Amino acid sequence: MIDLISDTATRPSPEMRRFMAEAPVGDEQLGEDPSVNRLQEMVAELTGKEAALFLPSGTMCNIIGIKLHTQPGDKIVLERHAHPFTSEAGGPGLLAGVMTHLVDGVRGVFTPQQVEEAAQPGDGIHTPPTTLVCIENTHNRGGGKIWPLETLEAVADKAHDLGLKVHLDGARLLNAVVATGIPAHVWCAKMDTCWIDLSKGLGCPVGAVLAGDRETIRRARRYKQMFGGAMRQAGIIAAAGIYALQHNVERLAEDHANARLLATGLAEIPGIAIDPDEVETNIVFFDVAGTGRTAQEINQALIGHGVRMGAVGRTRMRAVTHLDVSRADIERAVEVMRMVVAGAR
Repeated sequence: MIDLISDTATRPSPEMRRFMAEAPVGDEQLGEDPSVNRLQEMVAELTGKEAALFLPSGTMCNIIGIKLHTQPGDKIVLERHAHPFTSEAGGPGLLAGVMTHLVDGVRGVFTPQQVEEAAQPGDGIHTPPTTLVCIENTHNRGGGKIWPLETLEAVADKAHDLGLKVHLDGARLLNAVVATGIPAHVWCAKMDTCWIDLSKGLGCPVGAVLAGDRETIRRARRYKQMFGGAMRQAGIIAAAGIYALQHNVERLAEDHANARLLATGLAEIPGIAIDPDEVETNIVFFDVAGTGRTAQEINQALIGHGVRMGAVGRTRMRAVTHLDVSRADIERAVEVMRMVVAGAR
């Protein structure tokens, strides 16, 4: 199966597995696991923050990030298609007790003016206080869109001027780093908290790392315990993150090249609507309405020929490239799509 449903489909390589098996371990909950500690130090340095915290998932990074900067009844500002709103099972409302104010971005990117409008305080009695702005970079449902750095910084500056905190959902931040050449610490400089995912393009089986100042991460440890994220000999899985940061970052450029190759090939197929110029990283969205079939029907036909993508709407599909998919796999996926669409027509 050529699996393009998500970059979470990656599997640890044999080299990564060996590195994991040989990792020194200790009690992570007591701060005594040397591999976990090393990974946290690496991510803190990478993001330019004082400290970092290894967590089981990016979703936990987001909910802890939200919890750190809010009180129940507060309002947070999110882009309409941001992951905490679309894909985290209502966690911000249940676990942090916050309300969400959704703004309409352009492929996930919004402006300082939208932040200012969303954060209007009202009379302070009938309206909830706005305390946090969340940014997602790259933006998943924006097709892997990279925020322009100047826009990201301007949004953060406006939020801080208004007395708000800023949390960066950096699940695919390193894709932005590789695509632009802008270091992670620059992207994170104006963020109060930020995180990177290990289980997407970096190819780890599990995990993410939240970063911030030392006091914020100290407080985050309490929520890690509260939400069931504390572990024991977690160095076995943290070691995968160490290996990935040492070996799998620069190769993300291959995923970006493969995504552009896929988009270019799909654009040549009658009935498929896509603009290859919008593909900046490793995520490709396209529409199959012109084929006369639904996205689910197209995907089922693809699976029958050994290719899997994602149906994310009635006629909208998503394909994500990653380290387990080669250039030859992309060429084969385009060939299969051409065959499936021709059969549909």
